Amino acid sequence: MIKILLLEDDYLYKISIKEFLEELDFVVDDFENGDEALDAIFENSYDLLLLDIRVPGMDGFSLVEYVRKEKLDVPIIILTSLTDISDLSRGYELGCNDYIRKPFDMIELKFRIEQLIKNSFKTNEDSINLPYSFRFDVKKLLLYKNDTLIDLTQKESELVALLVLNRGFFVSIETLHERIWENKEISYSDIRMCIKRIREKTGKDFIKTKRFVGYKIDK
Repeated sequence: MIKILLLEDDYLYKISIKEFLEELDFVVDDFENGDEALDAIFENSYDLLLLDIRVPGMDGFSLVEYVRKEKLDVPIIILTSLTDISDLSRGYELGCNDYIRKPFDMIELKFRIEQLIKNSFKTNEDSINLPYSFRFDVKKLLLYKNDTLIDLTQKESELVALLVLNRGFFVSIETLHERIWENKEISYSDIRMCIKRIREKTGKDFIKTKRFVGYKIDK
């Protein structure tokens, strides 16, 4: 499931966006304060950030700048009523991927999100090259070594997909539990066993471990 962080200080606007996106089966964490949103970004793993500019605490521009300085390549869409070209240019220079001006149609937001998420995965026609001669088909969630298909279960494929999306960064076991198993009753030892089975099929270096931090696939 795609997980989105929404930063918007207009309560009614925020709730409208959140409810619309949740109806599309996105998972949405919403915030009104930029400082709280920043903490959440580094405590969780998001597929997309939707950021208003003028909010309490750290403003949207500063948040974009900070996220990019920390080398997070998560896609960012800025929600703004600003129309001055200098404001728009500043956002792109800081590292946002797209703008959408308020007021906007929710269908337009849906289109922008879907395109940006698709493009964030897209490398060489929806296929991402990984270390050790692996390649991941992000449309079909298939893992190959050279041209040989690795036989993964559905959960194993979903876990690899999440690590590929966040490649280069550690993903905590809590995040794996939330995103892959949707917080259902499953022990962390079962999650570790799933990772062990993937390593048996790919080699122990394909998924890296850092104790008390999480798991990652290198870029």
